[in-house]
Amino acid sequence: MTEFLPISSSGHLVFFQSLLGLKEPPIFFDVMLHLGTLLAVVVYFRTDIRKIIEGIGSALRGKEENQQGAKLFLLIILATIPTGLMGLLFKDWFESLFLKPKLVGGMLILTGLILWLTRWAKKEGKPLGRMGWLDAILIGIAQGIAIIPGISRSGATISMGLFCGLDRELSAKFSFLLSIPAILGAILLEYKKMDTVSDLESTFIGTAVAFIVGILALTLLIRIIKMGKIFSISYYCCGMGILMIIL
Repeated sequence: MTEFLPISSSGHLVFFQSLLGLKEPPIFFDVMLHLGTLLAVVVYFRTDIRKIIEGIGSALRGKEENQQGAKLFLLIILATIPTGLMGLLFKDWFESLFLKPKLVGGMLILTGLILWLTRWAKKEGKPLGRMGWLDAILIGIAQGIAIIPGISRSGATISMGLFCGLDRELSAKFSFLLSIPAILGAILLEYKKMDTVSDLESTFIGTAVAFIVGILALTLLIRIIKMGKIFSISYYCCGMGILMIIL
């Protein structure tokens, strides 16, 4: 649920692992949970993904059909570049922050403040046809910064889209389509560290739950964004951040 709602999944993991003295889960289990959330995005946005594939096919054949899909694909690639560079250059520093729950609490409060500022975003924003390369890069930078635990990836990218003047639905759609290469990258990085495969039953249950809850969370969040009420989640983030700092 926290993977998609703008309340920072990494921040919640740091908090509960620290509070309850939990160890890191087995890497195979972690990889499969990522796979479950990835499948949720693919299923929920299957129509947009099909348009992207059709757009790429048309572009390769030199046809002018499905240009919107091809443009969306190029913008996603463009936004992924700064995220990837930031992840590679600052990987060790980002990982060190997972050992600092109080700092993570402060970042969660910052996420709340960012979300709260979206209440002044335009009601009628730019459609995909007017979205530019600078919008994509700024959203990609926001996603890179969100590697910091406590900064929500969906919250940072959706908010940046709104601050860039994009339409509410486009901001949400672009954010989650952009998560596909990000989640794939996380899966590949963790897969390289994987050694043994154990407890397949628990892993299957965890993956299925991550998929089902992911679909429900996406449905809820898209509805909140269309209503222009994403700023309301800021109160939870600030409250949770204060709780993390206190405890």
